[in-house]
Amino acid sequence: MLRDPEVIKDVVVKNFDTFINNPVLVDANDYVLSQNLFGLQNTKWRIVKNLLSPSFTSSKMKTMFTFISKHAADFAELMSTLPADKSDINMKGIFNRYTNDVIALCMYGIKIDSIRDPTNKFYICGKDITYMSAIRSIKYIFIRTFLKLGRIFNIKLLNNHEMKYFESRIKNEIAICDTEHVTRPDMIQLMLDNRGKEGQMQLDMDDIVAQAYGFYFAGFETSSSVMSFITYKIATNPNIQIKLQQEIDELWNESDVTYEAINKLKYLDAVIKEALRLFSPSIMERICEKAYKLLPALPGEKSLTINKGMIIWVPLYAIHHDEKYYDNPEEFRPERFLNNDQDNNYRSSFYFPFGLGSRMCIGRRFSLLMIKVVLFHLLARCELKQCAKTSSIKFSEKNLVMMPKDGFWLNIQDRNDKFDRD
Repeated sequence: MLRDPEVIKDVVVKNFDTFINNPVLVDANDYVLSQNLFGLQNTKWRIVKNLLSPSFTSSKMKTMFTFISKHAADFAELMSTLPADKSDINMKGIFNRYTNDVIALCMYGIKIDSIRDPTNKFYICGKDITYMSAIRSIKYIFIRTFLKLGRIFNIKLLNNHEMKYFESRIKNEIAICDTEHVTRPDMIQLMLDNRGKEGQMQLDMDDIVAQAYGFYFAGFETSSSVMSFITYKIATNPNIQIKLQQEIDELWNESDVTYEAINKLKYLDAVIKEALRLFSPSIMERICEKAYKLLPALPGEKSLTINKGMIIWVPLYAIHHDEKYYDNPEEFRPERFLNNDQDNNYRSSFYFPFGLGSRMCIGRRFSLLMIKVVLFHLLARCELKQCAKTSSIKFSEKNLVMMPKDGFWLNIQDRNDKFDRD
């Protein structure tokens, strides 16, 4: 386990080629899980990453902003009109539905309204294939520990029925693009456009499905969880909510709601950064591809060799909660990210919410935009308050990912002081 931020950067960034791969997590025969961007290794990972990266440039995010903002505005309008007897909401569930619809549209060109119809099959199947239940967590640990036994007993992480449905929907969208010659600004289109290009690796149908699943899996659970954490912290810290709403109201008064304007909201940005610090992934892993020597940190100490095949751990959560780097680390204090650029550059040495190095989450811009836009519209229209079901966060011990035992229950009310947002 690497704990020193400078050593971590030296290993993961400067010597990336030695630690290029994530550990093998599933059987290579499980194509969808092993061949998505997270599971790919070496040359194929580089090629596919370079192919998919244009989906997440600033210009692409600006294009997607219109779609995301419309979904977020509809979401906020619905929340602001909830009847009193239905205004206590489990935020995780409702954010799951918002995230599902935005990913489906922006990544695959599929239009769904899970906010009003949470029984639609795409959402039900998507929720099932991404949920790390206790049983699925046990399967994951078993497969990772006993890869050969998992293959012998044909233990699969994913339900075949749900995966077949997901695969059929993606293939159907591909068929529509091909037969109707439709060009769309989504990730599926980007992969289709690569076909037939000389000198480039060709992605077949299984490759495209694997990447489509990978982005859904990476974005669905993590993004909706962060949104839930943030709204919980906003509701339990009314002074923070007031500051956010003041900043949002100023934007409404002074300019149109554009991609550029949203990204200038400094306090909203600080709130999101602080939430990502508090509720980050527990660890980041890399596998050593060739022997690597760690020099001693102190004179007279011995060097340490990381041998080929060894797995290194970077304790992201522990670093983000270390008082050496953050004063009162358990306190939710967005102001720590409002300092000048010099302080923020210093802080970047021990702030890794999306990982570090070339394996950093490729969809981080998209995820941040989804989060930022929905919070903007929600707080413009609604007041977030604690309710009878709101409790202090106690994480479940049955899941591999950080999830509270009792959900994120809040009361949502229409803002009395809001002006016309339409």
